[in-house]
Amino acid sequence: MAKKIIFMGTPLFSVPILKSLYQNGYPISVVYTQPPQKSHRGQKINKSPIQNISETLNLEFRTPNRIKDNKEEFEYIKGLQADLAIVVAYGQIIPKEFLDLTKKGFINIHASILPNWRGAAPIQRSIMNLDDETGISIMKISEELDTGPVSNIYKIKLNKKDNTQEISEKLSLLASKKILDAVDDVLDDKAKFIDQDHSKATYAKKIDKSEAKIDWSQEAIKIIGKINGLFPIPGAFFNFNGERYKILKAEIGNGLGKVGEILSDKLEIACINNQSIKVIEIQRQGKKPQKIGEFMLGSQIKKGSIISNV
Repeated sequence: MAKKIIFMGTPLFSVPILKSLYQNGYPISVVYTQPPQKSHRGQKINKSPIQNISETLNLEFRTPNRIKDNKEEFEYIKGLQADLAIVVAYGQIIPKEFLDLTKKGFINIHASILPNWRGAAPIQRSIMNLDDETGISIMKISEELDTGPVSNIYKIKLNKKDNTQEISEKLSLLASKKILDAVDDVLDDKAKFIDQDHSKATYAKKIDKSEAKIDWSQEAIKIIGKINGLFPIPGAFFNFNGERYKILKAEIGNGLGKVGEILSDKLEIACINNQSIKVIEIQRQGKKPQKIGEFMLGSQIKKGSIISNV
């Protein structure tokens, strides 16, 4: 009898994993993804990347606003009598009563080395924390968020130039390869799930936009970590003369000056402890991203200016 798999995911990170399962012949009975969202101006409806790929692959999909306290979805999943559900950045917590609706339960691919960085923003937090490594964990979903036993952990090195977009792509590709054996092991009852050490857990809370403002009284390496960790969204920024500027890419400099002082015509900015950062790419509010040479040609930000932390 053919196996039945449910897939739950929403963002671009999930797409290579769903494609890998599909292309390698795993039977996807249904895909769950977050419902389409209106754009900021309300003129356009944006489908999730997973809905788009589901339509392309002609997979059945469902987009409930919420599955918690949703009797219709409960009965639908129950009726499938599926063997396994695979969850990859779905965007909704799976209710406890759903977890027994498949024969082998629900497994999750989480983008961190659990129990480190449980929660909504593991890649961003890992980069902002200047971690030396990150990875993916394949775990069984339990009632509490990201606390379930883990069967596999796959690690990659981080360097201080990596940003969230690059690491997300690397981890997604890694997961798309590793999920196949993991699913086989679960379906064949060969997977060994080991409880996490909850005493070592750290939490990756959702990124708040207020965190994106750069504090020039921090060390240069911490500022670089924020710039890389928050790229591309929401983007680390500073304000100057009432306008917002996002720094998209930067490196550590060697200039000396007052905290927040512009040290050169190529936008080197002083921070604490006689350190500085050199901006490589920047985006003025409402404008397109620019390399620093092009940006400085018409910029009001000049050498000797001070960027306030206020």
